[in-house]
Amino acid sequence: MTNLGDLEIFASVVATGSMSLTGRALGFSPAVISKRIKRLEDRLGTRLLQRTTRQISLTEAGQGFYDRVLAILAGLEEAEAYIAGRSSQMHGTLKISAPTSFGRLHIAPHLKSFMQAHPELALNLVLSDEFVDIVGGGFDLAIRIAELTDSSLVARRLAPVRRVLCASPAYIDAHGLPQDIDDLRRHICLPAHNLDPWRLEGPKGSLIFRPEGRLITNSSEVVREAVIAGLGIALRSTWDIGPELRDGRLVQVLPAYEGSHNVTLSAVYPSRQFLPAKVRVFIDFLAELYGPVPYWER
Repeated sequence: MTNLGDLEIFASVVATGSMSLTGRALGFSPAVISKRIKRLEDRLGTRLLQRTTRQISLTEAGQGFYDRVLAILAGLEEAEAYIAGRSSQMHGTLKISAPTSFGRLHIAPHLKSFMQAHPELALNLVLSDEFVDIVGGGFDLAIRIAELTDSSLVARRLAPVRRVLCASPAYIDAHGLPQDIDDLRRHICLPAHNLDPWRLEGPKGSLIFRPEGRLITNSSEVVREAVIAGLGIALRSTWDIGPELRDGRLVQVLPAYEGSHNVTLSAVYPSRQFLPAKVRVFIDFLAELYGPVPYWER
């Protein structure tokens, strides 16, 4: 029978991409880690990892094995939580990925109450505007604002996302209000760094608009500051610019048009038969915090 420790070592090597980092975390030398991986491969009769001087990657067989090992380890964690009767007292570390602005505005301010409720659970919150590889990065879950298409992940919707076209009063004074979508083409727009088109919902249904402007940045927060400063028209989420809409620093333009309603705020995690208790309690916490009508819309 395969040694459970070998499975844990294998999963850690895949998550970190490094035998040295795994050895450091588990208290073994890289040579011992390499020997344990080879022992596992010899027992299974197949190569699981491709090793080069620069990186470690999974073989096709290794990928399938890794997915199943994650399910086994998650199941063991869930079983231990059940036996220990500690559904409300989580242990270990929960690694979470979240968008930068949303994480700063709507996750970070609420962490105190969650961590006070679970004093033995540590959080590793990684903020990034890129879609991270959840499995490869060793994340327990990710918070995403998008139209979800990756069927290899399980998603739980946390809240609707409403995105509106907006501009500052200064911009409107200088350039006027667009009267329709065609009129929007003569205005300065603030596109995202990847130049994705704006997918909008209007009176006649869905449409695609390709924004053009002189400012391109990889930072969502820079776009936010630019639209407030009067540099153009942007498509922004109400969770991001709610205060500015309320106090008049921003004005909604073309209110008949909003961002695609298929974009939602969701928690996504690897498909597993047993959801680890620490993941479940954090997702439940966010779902209750935001709700079907999130506080930034009230």
